Formats: sequence, structure tokens, C-alpha cells
Amino acid sequence: MLSKFIKPGCKLELQAVNKVNDGTEETKKVYHSQVHDIISEDRMEITMPMEQTKLILLPVDGEYDAVFYSGANLYQCFLRIIDRYKSNNVYILVVEMTSNLRKYQRREYYRFSCALEMCARPLVEEEVKAVEQKEAYFLTPGLPLKRSVIVDISGGGLRFMSEQRYEPESMVYCNYQLFVDGKSRECEIIGKILSVKEAENKKGTYEHRVQYVNLGVNDREEIIKYIFEEERKNRRREKGL
Repeated sequence: MLSKFIKPGCKLELQAVNKVNDGTEETKKVYHSQVHDIISEDRMEITMPMEQTKLILLPVDGEYDAVFYSGANLYQCFLRIIDRYKSNNVYILVVEMTSNLRKYQRREYYRFSCALEMCARPLVEEEVKAVEQKEAYFLTPGLPLKRSVIVDISGGGLRFMSEQRYEPESMVYCNYQLFVDGKSRECEIIGKILSVKEAENKKGTYEHRVQYVNLGVNDREEIIKYIFEEERKNRRREKGL
């Protein structure tokens, strides 16, 4: 799989997974590298990034989101650095894929298939106004929530199934649990319904695509971290580890 799409000489970008300072907005550092050699179908050597003439010593066990430039196509996966050394005057990082390689569109978030229980409800008028004006607001307590199931999730939005049909362009409150770093974390997000359609194989159940609204940096990073951890678990299961 790997060697079919990625060849020695391919350029790539690396971004550290889940590095946020004090919950403040920041631009993640992008490191530029190049594929040096393919070792196996889930391991490769890449050159150590440089800035001007200075080597950037990325740490062993560091985890990165990688985007490869292969001809006219882009491919993405998560990587973990497992070794680093110098060979024939070239500084090398040995990396291991911790997710499957997939075709990538720039500005697209990685969508992870899942089955997560979620409760949701439409926002009331006062809540919608506060969200649109980016004001501090409090959710109205005690309003009934409807059960639904998230079927895929990303850093930009989610897709869920529900017997409740929500109107396109409406805003909804979503509450679900993510298991991150060995702990269960409650997620409360506001989303905008982008599209709704009835499930082909289950009449009376509706599929909704949702885009997050005013999502905080820490919340987005927690979602991406959850995806990364689950991808890594899936890879280990596939390998029988």
C-alpha cells in the first residue's frame, strides 16, 4: 500500500499532533522533509527537517500528522518517530505509520468512522443569537435532548444518525463523550446542520452533516487527539498486537 503511492524523493509536511499552549490560538509549526527510503509497508526513512541551515531534532516517539506530495496527488497519514541517526552524512528519521494512508484534499479534516452515542437538541432563539454574535452565552437548562449516534467525526464537524430530523441551516447543541488519554471527556459543542437526508436502509432515521460553530482550540485538539488514538488502536488490532 505505502510503496504504491509514496516513493523516495517525495516531499512531505509534518505537524505535531495536539500541541496547544495554554488553550490560546496558535498556528501549528509545519516541518518540511523528504522521503529517503521505504523500509516496509508501514515504515520509512525521512530526512530530518531543517530551518535555514539548522537541523530540527524532532523527538523519538513524537507523533505527527503527515501530508505527502506525490505527483499531482496529496496523501495523509499519522506517523510516529521510532528512531533517528546519521547515514552517509544524511540525518535520518525512521517513522512508523499509525494510521492508514489516504488521499487528501487541502483544508480537509480527517474523518474518522465511529459509533458514538450522542444527545442533541435544536438551539432556542436566544442561544442562536448569542452564537451568531459570538457572545458569551449560557445554555438553557432542562430542555429535552434526543438520542442520536455519531457515525463519523473530524476536527471540522461530524455526521450523525437520528430519528429526529433537524432542519438544514439550523443550529444544534450536541453532547457526547470521548475517551482521550485514558479518561472519558464530556464534549459540548454547537453545530450547524449542513445537510439532512433519510437513511436509505432505515426509514424514519435521518443522516445529518454538521459543521462546528465557534469551536475552541482545545476542544478541536481533543477531538483530533481522540481520532489519532483510535486510529492507532485500529492499526494495532489489524497487526494482531
